[in-house]
Amino acid sequence: MPLAEAATLGAEEPLSPLARQRTQEHTPKDNPGMSYVSEKAERRAVFGKQVKVLLTPLSMEEEKRNKRLPQKRLLEKFSSTEGPSEREPKVKKSRDDPTSQQIRDVSYKASSSPQGVIPSMSSLHHKSRMVSPTNASVTVDHDSENNWDTDSEGSNSDVSYVDGSSQLSAYERKRLKNITENANFFASLKLLESAARLRKMATKGQSHGIKRVKPKKTEAETVRRRSMRLQRVDPSGVPLPEIPAQPEPVIDEYPQLPPGPLPMVPTNQNKSSELTDGFLDTWTKISQINPNDTEKHICNLERYKASLSHMILSEDAVTKVVKNRIYSVAIHPSESRTLVAAGDKSGQIGLWDLNSKSEDGVYVFIPHSQPVSCMYFSPFNPVHLLSLSYDGTVRCGDVTRAIFEEVYRSEEKRFSSFDFLANNASTLVVGQWDGDVAIVDRRTPGTSSELTANVNAKTTRTVHVHPVNRQYFIAAGAVNVCIFDTRYLKPNENKPISFLSGHTKSVASAYFSPITGNRVVTTCADDMLRVYDTSSLSSTISVLTAVRHNNNTGRWLTRFRAIWDPKQEDCFVVGSMARPRQIEIFQDTGEQLHSFYNVDYLGSVCSINAVHPTKNILVGGNSSGRLHVFKD
Repeated sequence: MPLAEAATLGAEEPLSPLARQRTQEHTPKDNPGMSYVSEKAERRAVFGKQVKVLLTPLSMEEEKRNKRLPQKRLLEKFSSTEGPSEREPKVKKSRDDPTSQQIRDVSYKASSSPQGVIPSMSSLHHKSRMVSPTNASVTVDHDSENNWDTDSEGSNSDVSYVDGSSQLSAYERKRLKNITENANFFASLKLLESAARLRKMATKGQSHGIKRVKPKKTEAETVRRRSMRLQRVDPSGVPLPEIPAQPEPVIDEYPQLPPGPLPMVPTNQNKSSELTDGFLDTWTKISQINPNDTEKHICNLERYKASLSHMILSEDAVTKVVKNRIYSVAIHPSESRTLVAAGDKSGQIGLWDLNSKSEDGVYVFIPHSQPVSCMYFSPFNPVHLLSLSYDGTVRCGDVTRAIFEEVYRSEEKRFSSFDFLANNASTLVVGQWDGDVAIVDRRTPGTSSELTANVNAKTTRTVHVHPVNRQYFIAAGAVNVCIFDTRYLKPNENKPISFLSGHTKSVASAYFSPITGNRVVTTCADDMLRVYDTSSLSSTISVLTAVRHNNNTGRWLTRFRAIWDPKQEDCFVVGSMARPRQIEIFQDTGEQLHSFYNVDYLGSVCSINAVHPTKNILVGGNSSGRLHVFKD
């Protein structure tokens, strides 16, 4: 291209003052109208294949401010994988600077020339002088990019690659090649896509601290047709009256038995009527005794201890009498035959004739519906067996009439124990769980009491009558153990004549000594057996003897009750938690006189015990309904 055309190309756009000044400085003074072109540029214009443009070198201060490009920018600018349109020479310049457009025009014309030669090197050099050194940027053409491998090996080529205001050295060219190869390798691994996919999954998993429950899709409910009967509407459309709700039936764990007398028929149906009749006849015969024959005598202590050692437990003296846990035991006072009765938790009463010739000699009756907690053969007429139950009834089993007649009944009260007030067993004192006591006369028609008195106790567990002065009785309850006089009882505000102190927990039982009544033994839940001197009934009676004894029977065993031996004034019997299982006997001084045990036939705790009034017979009942009889 002629020089005039290059000058015309340079005059297409106005020049800035700074570019005009630099143009004048490089123009020869002898010919101001001609643009300056170096000999090297002219030589390349004639003989060269390509034109490589050099811009004005940067100053040292500008080079110091420049930094090495990061990998990402270097990869974007000089990636060998770019398309043909991206390899065209580019000039970076702000949009407001007109020199940027001029450089882009010159670069485009250089790359689009058939031989790659710029028509006028003078005009190109002239325009390059007008570009600000700090903002100009020229990228290399195809041949220069293809020569990177040879230049990167340390050749001393004078061509410099510039990006922004920094020059690209041989090290940077080699570094750029390594970056490109690494980028291609990692691109083949598709790590970015995997990371983006994982990031997306993590973003979905985050709930920002709030769990959002998607609302359930509400499906259109189908309209159900209901009959007028279900809608409680008559055919005319008038609503029918509401039916009152029926109360739910209450299932009683212990169904109440009907009031009145019950037949004395054994429930173990394997017993034939002949055997039952024979048993009732035997009971009637052994009950024909003179009350004076059962007079109690005090024997010598040494002889008494010797008699205890002769009492043994044999295999035929152990049997199951009732179905459930035993709550009470009674022994018939006959000396010719041994007849034992036991009352259990379900209201059954089992009678065991140890001298029977039948298989087991056991006859079971059900006169009550709840635990039978107290039971005695009448000391005046032993054909009568009186029993008391939690179900609020006191019944008398009359063998002569073969019925259990009702002596006392209460629909509101629950009974705990009873004892005979009169020697002929015509009147009773009945203890109730709510703390009251009742006086019952068996000679009066009906099943009501003569008097119900509040003895100021939370509960009454046992009552016992003084053997000599029968107007006195002792009541043991939660913590209080008091002696009352029946002659002064009234419905409320009854004061005891004596108070037995020292108990810290509930008292299970309290009994007078059998002959004189000068001693009282109590069984307390604080693991103590206490003996009191009641020969003189003062207002407060202190403890005479205290015996440490394990009374913690738990919920599955009947609580211990220490009872006096009817044959001995100063000795009492109590169950034991010790092993081997045994029944213990103590003197009122606290000394243990004897232990009844048998490792072969006694393997359970006998909580309830009874002693024959005249013979050496001891009966112990356990929580499985089994009786153990020690005898000489």
